[in-house]
Amino acid sequence: MKRVSDMKRILAPTLLAGIVGSVLGVPPVWAAGDQLTIALIQKQGDQQYFVDEANGARDAAKELGNVKVNVVNVSMDSNAAISAMNVMVGQKVDGIAIVVPDQQIGPQVIDMAAQAKIPLVAVDDPIKSGAGEAAAFVGFDGFDMGSKVGEDAGKLFKASGWNIDDVRVIAAYEQQLSVCQDREAGEEAAFQKVVGALPKIIKVGTDNSTMDAQNRTGAVVTANPNVKHWVAWACNDENLIGVTTALANAGMPAENVIGVGLGAYLTCKDWQAGQKTGNKAALYISGRDVGDAAVRVLVASIRDHKPLPPKTIAHTTIVTPENWKSVMGSCS
Repeated sequence: MKRVSDMKRILAPTLLAGIVGSVLGVPPVWAAGDQLTIALIQKQGDQQYFVDEANGARDAAKELGNVKVNVVNVSMDSNAAISAMNVMVGQKVDGIAIVVPDQQIGPQVIDMAAQAKIPLVAVDDPIKSGAGEAAAFVGFDGFDMGSKVGEDAGKLFKASGWNIDDVRVIAAYEQQLSVCQDREAGEEAAFQKVVGALPKIIKVGTDNSTMDAQNRTGAVVTANPNVKHWVAWACNDENLIGVTTALANAGMPAENVIGVGLGAYLTCKDWQAGQKTGNKAALYISGRDVGDAAVRVLVASIRDHKPLPPKTIAHTTIVTPENWKSVMGSCS
């Protein structure tokens, strides 16, 4: 009986704190040694970038110790994303990182996490609450990314000696997605700054997948049979590969195409294989770095009570067929 009494004395303050915390809506206190569970809810989880992102999150969890990451792929289904949020809230996970399929569900996602007192970060695609307040964000600066792509495309164009009147630009991206809008705006602005002018731009709306970009670009090429040279940029590598594949299928020689990717995780495959390709360069972004950062900021918030930083921006750099291996290490 003495052991029971001693245990009661030990547990009483903890139980009381838990009851008071529950009544007041205060998050539970994390104790050293407790395992944390972080949910990573992703759109398009089968794309290589998001596969890398999930692996980066798991690696960070392993390094930090006593952290588990539950990865959920909701494809492009907003209802599935809300269902996943409900499940994770019901399981009382300690933190949530989410790549939303549609930014319009942002207010609902933020409200669900706030009501459950679970720290949340928006990954890759920023979201806002119903009051217009941005969630903590982990990812990239869209305009800056686009600027680097556009600048490199401009340099390659100037080196080509092509007549601007013989050139068309294909810009392939999901046109409703703000990060894609930012990237495309940066691409245009930087290209014009380097070249001093813009060729005619054909904006191709896609769902950010390779096949959709390829199909839609095929129709564009058919409608523009007299174009001699093409410049291509996009919101991601999937789009860029779709565009350059469609151009190649239409008989456009690789030397008549300047494609600059955004991601490099797919464009590097042509370079690794030594293929002649219209993919001349790409902005290397590491999904692994983003997944790593998302887990680290959440764990720091939970364990060390550090405020979630408003923005955590990952590094990017241009790679080419000549330097990609030294920068990327491998092409997954």
